[in-house]
Amino acid sequence: MTGPTPTWLHQALSAARFGPYVASSGGDVERASRLYQWNVEVSAAFYVPLHWLEIALRNALNERLRAAYGREDWWDRAPLVQGGRTKVDQALKNARRNSRREGSRSFAPDDVVAELSFGFWVGLLSRKNDRTFWVPILHQAFNGYNGRRDDLHRDLLSMVLFRNRVMHYEPIHHRDLEKDRHTTYRLLEYIGPELAGQVRRHDRVPAVLAGRNDACAGDHAPGL
Repeated sequence: MTGPTPTWLHQALSAARFGPYVASSGGDVERASRLYQWNVEVSAAFYVPLHWLEIALRNALNERLRAAYGREDWWDRAPLVQGGRTKVDQALKNARRNSRREGSRSFAPDDVVAELSFGFWVGLLSRKNDRTFWVPILHQAFNGYNGRRDDLHRDLLSMVLFRNRVMHYEPIHHRDLEKDRHTTYRLLEYIGPELAGQVRRHDRVPAVLAGRNDACAGDHAPGL
């Protein structure tokens, strides 16, 4: 149904945000509204596997670096490139600010680790870090992987970009979401097969993907 945007949508969403959904729905505003809500639903479903991938990668790399440098604050000794060093400096500032807000004058290295982004950790696997981190240390974090570093980095970088779209409420309905899901679990398998199995047990993504047509047709409401 073409026509004006419903009042509640007009109040909640800008034309710039909602317009692409209308275009994807052939000008049918009601269907675009349902597509928007389905996009929210599938983004919510992806939150769980993406959460585990980011946290597992962070902890796997952090543990290897702590062991290699023999200290919790390994970044004080590691040969980080300028971009990485800048991100660590910002994480230190954030951890210090957060501790002061909580009434403390000190913070632990784990507080800094928690402030470092998914992109920072993936950046440690880039080509410029091949000889300093990947070859001597970080390849050990992926017991289930025996391929090339650049292939692994490319897949992880694609997940950083996908994760950012999900977390910033951007459209993902136009993507090959089956492929995104497959990549997520393949990377989880590289870090830990048991972990990947546990995450699959609670995965809502397949059901949400299977229900897209019915949701967009209005045959059932999104399961949020």
